[in-house]
Amino acid sequence: MMKCPGQDERFWKPGDIFEIKCAECGKAVEFFKDEPTRKCPSCGRRVSNPHIDLGCAKWCLHGPQCLAAFGKDRTAVLCEQLTTRMKAEFSDDTRRIDHALAVLNYADEIQQTEGGDPLVVKAAAILHDIGIQKAEQNYGSSAGKWQEIEGPPIARQIMAALHIDEEIIEHVCRIVANHHSARDIDTTEFRIIWDADWLVNFPDEFADAPGDVAAEKIERIFKTETGRTMARRFFVQ
Repeated sequence: MMKCPGQDERFWKPGDIFEIKCAECGKAVEFFKDEPTRKCPSCGRRVSNPHIDLGCAKWCLHGPQCLAAFGKDRTAVLCEQLTTRMKAEFSDDTRRIDHALAVLNYADEIQQTEGGDPLVVKAAAILHDIGIQKAEQNYGSSAGKWQEIEGPPIARQIMAALHIDEEIIEHVCRIVANHHSARDIDTTEFRIIWDADWLVNFPDEFADAPGDVAAEKIERIFKTETGRTMARRFFVQ
């Protein structure tokens, strides 16, 4: 039986076998390009392949079977790749990485009730702050308003490299471009990201607010009923 050309080693190039550093112990783990994960031989941690390309699964007749062999659907694989690239973009800025992962966690929970496209929600959560370092370098203390400008081109480049559909890329970039200002978007997915981001930021913004003030802020700020319910549970004594 003929192999998929992408998996047929006769068509491989030298760069299709490479090493990835284990995030746990720092040791190199050798990958073939079509391996989704490997166990680190040093510490035993499961290491994901950030370079695996499953773009062909969108159109290939056997795409679902190929993804099933990895034990997950394409959205899950893409989110792992997006997370790996987000971490690489932020480098050693663990505060921003942890913030993005916290927003992703809340966004997943809200999306279960509010609906929307799961890939748009997950990608936007992972990438929503992706331009902030460049904004800080260029604009200093006023980085907040500029990250909505700097972020979308970086997010687009990351998603395009993973062969994500252009419609999804455009939607995610609009969310990134509006996640502080809400100027010109009001989709379900945007409202989910807005609320997830505020669930993480609310304690810093209103740390000493009494219960009645916190309740008023929640009613005014949050855009989904699920987000409001979670905020009341977390922040109103």
